[in-house]
Amino acid sequence: MTSLIIAGNWKMNGLIEEAVQLVKDIQPSKNHNIETIVSPPFTALNSVNQYLKGANSGKNKNIILAAQNVFWEEKGAFTGEVSPIMLANLGCRYVIIGHSERRKYFNESNESINKKIKASLKANLKCIVCVGETLKQRENNQTFSIIELQIIRGFDKISPDALENCVIAYEPVWAIGTGKTASPEEADETHQFIRGEIYKMYNKIAAEKIKILYGGSVKPDNAKALFSKDNIDGALVGGASLNADSFNKIIRESEKICG
Repeated sequence: MTSLIIAGNWKMNGLIEEAVQLVKDIQPSKNHNIETIVSPPFTALNSVNQYLKGANSGKNKNIILAAQNVFWEEKGAFTGEVSPIMLANLGCRYVIIGHSERRKYFNESNESINKKIKASLKANLKCIVCVGETLKQRENNQTFSIIELQIIRGFDKISPDALENCVIAYEPVWAIGTGKTASPEEADETHQFIRGEIYKMYNKIAAEKIKILYGGSVKPDNAKALFSKDNIDGALVGGASLNADSFNKIIRESEKICG
């Protein structure tokens, strides 16, 4: 049976009341093979978690909470940072690591991303690890070499057992927030390459088991075509996750694949 992950990355959007209302309006799938994840900004994590734990959350109890970033130390003199154990304490079960915006605006390296993965796994957080190429890199035919380096260095010294708690999100940087998207065939080809890299680093079983999400301007009208591809296991949704109607439509499209 196919299983999919539909994760919403809200980025720096939403005050506390807006975040709680948005999660109230989301309609997660009743299909146990579809995971629905939301990633509010840090300021709203506690309130969203309290709602999800509350008696009135109903079906929304099935929504899983994720953070958008993390630091690699448990505590200390790191002003402004948030540790993995703090996120776990807030009710997070997942954390997004290495998003292209973190790489671009905050100069995150493959090495720092590797440290974040290790620290998060130690705190029993599951990791959504982002990889992807810029438009310039794609035009220079560097897509595969860039992603290969991101995977090799990002997952350096991550054990096969630890890898089972990781998800990879392929996000072509040129398709994020631009309205452009890789065709289902282009996305599937890159996902197949990523799976091949995991096979080389680990083994066939690991390559088959790891979930690889697509994260480049996913919308209701392209979701089903993407999810129908063999190597695409769901989506990391940006802008479309800020509107409950569009996010719910993407979830409904995933149900057509999972039956």
